[in-house]
Amino acid sequence: MSESSNLPVALEQIAAQFPVLAQRVHDAPLAYLDNAATTQMPQSVLAAMNGFEQHDRANIHRGVHTLSQRATDAYENARTSVKRFVGADSSHELIFTSGTTEALNMVAQGLSVSDGAPAVIRPGDEIIVSGLEHHANLVPWQQAARRSGATLRFLMPDAEGRVHARDLKSLLSSRTRVFALTACSNATGYRPPYEDLLALAAQAGALTVLDAAQAVGHSALQLSTLACDFMAFSAHKMYGPMGMGALVGRRAALERLVPLRFGGDMVDWVSLDSAGFTGLPARLEGGTPHVAGTIGMAAAAAFITSIGHEPLERHLGALREHAAKGLKGIDGIRVLTPQAGLSAIVSFVADDVHPHDMGTLLDEDGIAVRTGHHCAQPLLDHLGVGPTTRASFAAYNTHDEVERLLAGVSRALKVFR
Repeated sequence: MSESSNLPVALEQIAAQFPVLAQRVHDAPLAYLDNAATTQMPQSVLAAMNGFEQHDRANIHRGVHTLSQRATDAYENARTSVKRFVGADSSHELIFTSGTTEALNMVAQGLSVSDGAPAVIRPGDEIIVSGLEHHANLVPWQQAARRSGATLRFLMPDAEGRVHARDLKSLLSSRTRVFALTACSNATGYRPPYEDLLALAAQAGALTVLDAAQAVGHSALQLSTLACDFMAFSAHKMYGPMGMGALVGRRAALERLVPLRFGGDMVDWVSLDSAGFTGLPARLEGGTPHVAGTIGMAAAAAFITSIGHEPLERHLGALREHAAKGLKGIDGIRVLTPQAGLSAIVSFVADDVHPHDMGTLLDEDGIAVRTGHHCAQPLLDHLGVGPTTRASFAAYNTHDEVERLLAGVSRALKVFR
């Protein structure tokens, strides 16, 4: 029997698909609670990638030989599978990238540089970014504003780390060109009402950008129902390989981007002093891609689908609720955004104990967590907490591991007090 009735498969059967989880750390069973940074990969993903490398490895699109044609088919089939996984329709296209960071940079740079015609973002325009963002959805927009002469404005959260539609309405104007938002804060686990916020920005005429890195691993993203022009996410947050991600967007919006990479496979013709670029998606995928990574990403999507988004999200929400409630009951612990709902992330600070020390002692108990600013320093500064300790959950985590986390935090407090 499964420890949690939320999942259709026993937790023991899910965990058995992840070889890395069988090890011991400091003579304790590994409790891997750092999934917001990187999830582990199941056997099905490893097998899919190894199968390509062992039997079909070749460069794509330009070869007439059998291996090249098989590799090309596998690559394009992966594109179709991942598009389906995030609910894209015929008006969308998917661009494979190295991850969320490259995808967001592709959008920010592609809208703010000129290729002969004026850039989409120009002097006097405004870019709105929420104060919840990972640095990957902030720093590229800082650079885009400097590059283009646009003004950067911020949708700031309240004291609990939540953003509100009324505040966005007051920021939107005829000068707003872009609105960028996360689907889930990687630092607190808070899920903003991104559906409504994106719709408000789109109604004002802005291009909308959604960082879905912390949602893609468990939330059912239906891009076709969102007022979203660009959505970015990473394979390694959804049980897939590192160095792999995607930018999915409306074709009409993607066609406005100046390419980030120029070179092979993205050109239609080339002379010594000029070049013409091919159409989407190849126009934005210059260079040899990570073909095995795309296959692994599609296999990871299939793994999530086999469990089901709804039971997976309920399972992770139950783990988060268990952890948040238990941490709040420990004297000297502050939980960030405790009522985050169906989230997989819980962050906390401890009186008189630095997060790095907390993480080190938890590691001695075999518990892997993440400590620091989580690439979201402006948000944590705004909340007045500085660095935190973050535990984050995946399909293979259990309530027993949450209890181990709570016991480990209590032990760390006793050691340092």
